[in-house]
Amino acid sequence: MARPARVEYVIFDMDGLLINTESVYTKVTNEILAPYGAKMTWDIKAGLMGRLERDAAAYLLSFFPDIPLTIDTYLSQRTVLQDTHWPTVQPLPGVRKLISHLHAHNIPIAVATSSQRRNVLLKTAHLQDIFGLFDGRIVCADDVRGKTTGKPDPYIFLYAASQKLGRGVGEGEGDSVTEEERREREKGLVFEDAIPGVQAGKRAGMSTIWVPDVNLLNVEYSGTHIPDQTLKSIEEFKPEEWGLPPYPENG
Repeated sequence: MARPARVEYVIFDMDGLLINTESVYTKVTNEILAPYGAKMTWDIKAGLMGRLERDAAAYLLSFFPDIPLTIDTYLSQRTVLQDTHWPTVQPLPGVRKLISHLHAHNIPIAVATSSQRRNVLLKTAHLQDIFGLFDGRIVCADDVRGKTTGKPDPYIFLYAASQKLGRGVGEGEGDSVTEEERREREKGLVFEDAIPGVQAGKRAGMSTIWVPDVNLLNVEYSGTHIPDQTLKSIEEFKPEEWGLPPYPENG
C-alpha cells in the first residue's frame, strides 16, 4: 500500500508504545516464574504481545508445562504485583509532544489496547495531561470481548476507527470490504510496538508505524505484513512525512 498523501486520523496502541509498561510485565512475570527456575525470554514475550489476557497467560504457561500454575493462579498473582507498579509508569520519549501536537491541530486520535479497562485506569490516572486529550476515545479489551481473539486480528483498530472516530471503515477483511471502506481505512495511521499489532494494523488496511523495543529486533519474523515505517522512538516521527501538520520550529 502506497503511503497516503495525507493521514486523517491516528490510532495508538498503549503498552510499550505510549507508556513504559512492558518492563513491568517482564519484571512481574519473571518474579512469578523465578521460584520454579524459569524465565520468560524475548522470543516468548514477542508472542504474548497484543493477545488478550487469558490467551496470553495460556500461551506463556504452555512453555513451562512442568510448572504447577493454572491460568487463574498466575493471573491472580500477576494482578497483585502489577497493581503496585501501574501508578508509577511514565510516558515514553516523544509521546507527550506528539499527542499534544495532534490534539492541538484537531487530528482525530484514539487508543486501541488489549489491556483491561481497570488496568488502563490504573496506568493512566496520573497521566491525564496526555490521556485526557483522547477525550474518552480509548478502546480496551472489555469493549471488544467476544468479538475478537486479539491482535493480529484487526478488529480492535477497525472498532476504534468506526465507533470512536466515526470513520466508515466497516468490520471485515478481504472481499467483504467495499471500495469506500478501503479508502477510509487508508486514511488511518496506526502506531504499534508489537509484531502482532503491526499485523493487525496492516490487516485493517491502515498505514502502520512500528516502534519496537530494541530486543524485538532480534526476534525472527517471517510474516507477510510489514510496517510502513520503523522508528527507534516516537521522538523520531516527522508528522509532515504523513501529510500531518509539522511540529513548530521552536518545538
